[in-house]
Amino acid sequence: MSKRQIMSTIEGIRVIGFDADDTLWSNEPYFREAEEKFCDLMEGYLPRHSMQRELFATEIENLKLYGYGIKAFMLSMVETALKTGGDTLPVSVVASIIKIGRTQLELPVILLEGVEEVLKTLHGKYRLVMVTKGDLLDQERKLERSGLAGYFHHIEIVSEKRESDYRKLLRHLDIRPEEFMMVGNSLKSDVLPVLELGCYGVHVPFHTTWEHEQVDVIVTDPKFRQAEHANEILAWL
Repeated sequence: MSKRQIMSTIEGIRVIGFDADDTLWSNEPYFREAEEKFCDLMEGYLPRHSMQRELFATEIENLKLYGYGIKAFMLSMVETALKTGGDTLPVSVVASIIKIGRTQLELPVILLEGVEEVLKTLHGKYRLVMVTKGDLLDQERKLERSGLAGYFHHIEIVSEKRESDYRKLLRHLDIRPEEFMMVGNSLKSDVLPVLELGCYGVHVPFHTTWEHEQVDVIVTDPKFRQAEHANEILAWL
């Protein structure tokens, strides 16, 4: 039996969840562009690679306070700049960092190729939900600008994507784990937690992944699927 034939035997799915950032639309490249601009501002204080490590360490430390998203990223850039520059840091640098963040908040939402066609095909056949983490206001803004809101039965914006968060979602949707499939670009957030619950998890890698979301694991769970593009799930359902 071929791999595609094996994949096509999935039955009983009632609800399909989609991650948002870098699954439905491009997001991480914007953060990397903002980081490059930040390092340009701070080049007189630390080498670029050292400044990137300082910023990343600050971001991770601040996750428990600020969560994810552009505004949290902006605050971490300001904090890193102040910590690095000290009393010699001009106010103009802080103003420039805020401008970087505001510009990022106003960037267009660019859908990934073929995503809307996948949602259009599945809409009406399955309940579709968007499951994303990050800043509530920013995620709502991106969803509105994307034009995809009408395809989703339910929108879930959470501070983290842990087993407990997905378990609450399953209870809210009133479905069993084997009736749920999650599609996303992050093994750590979109796939591994749902597999632990007995759901199906589909990993659709994006070309750029934030270091915090990277995991070095080999997934052998029979309910795991790897896809180059989201449209591959259409052949499995």
